[in-house]
Amino acid sequence: MKGWMGRFRALFLLGGLALVLSGCGNPYLSALQPKGEGSDMIMDLMILSIVIMLFVFLVVMAIYVFVLVKFRQKKGQEDYIPKQVEGNRVLETIWTVIPIILLLILAVPTVQYTFALSDTTPETPEGEEAENAEEALWIDVTGKQFWWNFDYRDKNVQTSQDLYIPTDRRVYIKLSSGDVIHSFWVPAISGKMDVNPGKNENEMFIQADEEGVYWGHCAEFCGPSHSLMDFRIVAVSPGEFDQWLSDMQNVDPEAEPESESAREGKKLFSENSCLGCHAVGSSPAMMGPNVTNFGDRSKVAGILDYNKDNIVSWILDPEQHKPGNQMTGNYTVPSKEDAEKIADYLMSLSPSKIGPDDAKDDDYIKPQKDEESDNKNENEENNEAEDSDENTNEQQSEEE
Repeated sequence: MKGWMGRFRALFLLGGLALVLSGCGNPYLSALQPKGEGSDMIMDLMILSIVIMLFVFLVVMAIYVFVLVKFRQKKGQEDYIPKQVEGNRVLETIWTVIPIILLLILAVPTVQYTFALSDTTPETPEGEEAENAEEALWIDVTGKQFWWNFDYRDKNVQTSQDLYIPTDRRVYIKLSSGDVIHSFWVPAISGKMDVNPGKNENEMFIQADEEGVYWGHCAEFCGPSHSLMDFRIVAVSPGEFDQWLSDMQNVDPEAEPESESAREGKKLFSENSCLGCHAVGSSPAMMGPNVTNFGDRSKVAGILDYNKDNIVSWILDPEQHKPGNQMTGNYTVPSKEDAEKIADYLMSLSPSKIGPDDAKDDDYIKPQKDEESDNKNENEENNEAEDSDENTNEQQSEEE
């Protein structure tokens, strides 16, 4: 009895632990809600695998219960030995052939999907479709500790952390690493592909069926902040993507921001050699993330809520947010006042009206910058109105 109780307690603890662990993880990083061609294939394989496993489990449990009941020891038959089935050709054939059939059922679509997912040869339309067909969209993706760089091939556009794609076609990406091994993974629309250091390059395609903001994550342990290496894919309509691409191609890095604080921040950004690591415009890949459309980001450093306080906090001490990052110790830390001005400049970098809000994703959290900007504008309008009233009163007093 003691032995059975011990086993029962162990099973109870393992079951409880499995139940608790099944609730871990981020709901937005899930392959259970496929929204793309690649994730659809993976979901099909998962369902097929689960069906086969359930079939095997039920058959084994049925045989187990049957044997347990039929051949349990009875009174007066303590020395009874049931008929042995070893050497039974029929049974041995059955339990050899059935697993082979199940493996074939699973292996055929697995191999088929593996080749389909690894095929990065752009489709060549024919006839009337060929006349209106757009050239294949290729994006060179580079993984670095702990962020992602996206270079739109032949488009003269670079971004970091947020990758914009159209919803009407496959997007082909070439993966490489700037330091250590990473893994590109957006579970809602694709599988994952390793990003290896050196000259090794891998290719894959992604395709989003619906507009939305899809979360991606590095799926390979790449350092102390591996778990913080998040990024997002913003899937918008073809027309919105063309508009966004055109806006990004026409960015003027020398353009002056509207507010005085942002203009001072732009000057500080240059004087503090920030441009030595971060590019504004389509400069070649730099040491740090490209900040051309920083004002449209949905997160700061991929993980923090987008607001001025978090931007300032990152500038003053990035190590507290991403230990081991390549920015810490490689620049002169500005004062808090200067950091706030630099934050104003970064938040003013918004070359396109197309942003994550246009992806129409209900789960997307609207950046707080919009609300802060509205409040700021409202305060400025109130201040201007007060100044106008004061000037009017002064003029009236002088006239009297």
